[in-house]
Order: sequence, then C-alpha cells, then structure tokens
Amino acid sequence: MFKVTPNPPDTDPTTAPDNSDSPGPHQTAAPRPSIADIKATPRKLCTLFTVNPELDTETLLAYACESLASANVMVTDLVDQMEGSSRNALLGIAQVIMMGELVVNRALDQLGCSE
Repeated sequence: MFKVTPNPPDTDPTTAPDNSDSPGPHQTAAPRPSIADIKATPRKLCTLFTVNPELDTETLLAYACESLASANVMVTDLVDQMEGSSRNALLGIAQVIMMGELVVNRALDQLGCSE
C-alpha cells in the first residue's frame, strides 16, 4: 500500500504556519462576552437525547425497566470474563442495576400496570 503523505511531510521552511486562531503580537484578542450577554442569548434545545414529553409514566417506566434489564445482562456477561477486584466491582454494579430494576418494577406495580 502506497502512503501518499511522506513521513514526515515535506514543509517549505520559507512559509510560516498560519496561526490565525491565536492572536500574534500585532493582533488583539476578541473581547470576551459578559455574563449578561451569555444569559441573554436564547438557549437552543438539543433534541438528540430528548425523551418525548408526551409519553405517559407507564411507557417511560417500561422502557426504563427494559434498559436496566439489558444493562444487567451486559454486566453479568462481563463478570464471567473478569477475576479479582474487577469482578467484584462489576458484581456491585450488577447489583445496583438490579436494585434499580426492582424499584422501577415496583413503581409499575403501584401504577397498576403489568408487564
């Protein structure tokens, strides 16, 4: 396989690298915005990890239960590959996940939902 870029790349010593991002001796840095300017700027909501606000509690708890059950399976699979203190730490994490799953299931029971 042919490498296009030489190792190290050829550079012309007569040209200096362009550091336009950092101010030089004859440049001044842009003024920093004040706290009031930052707070006055409208905040744009990132919807990448937004949960649908119209979902009911039962649906949210059901998804949480499924996610915790999946996490428990993944951690338990990893426990089989570990030894010593790493194994003990993963077993502790699995126990915390299992406790969360029990709490979510109890909340579903109190809502009168069944799986």
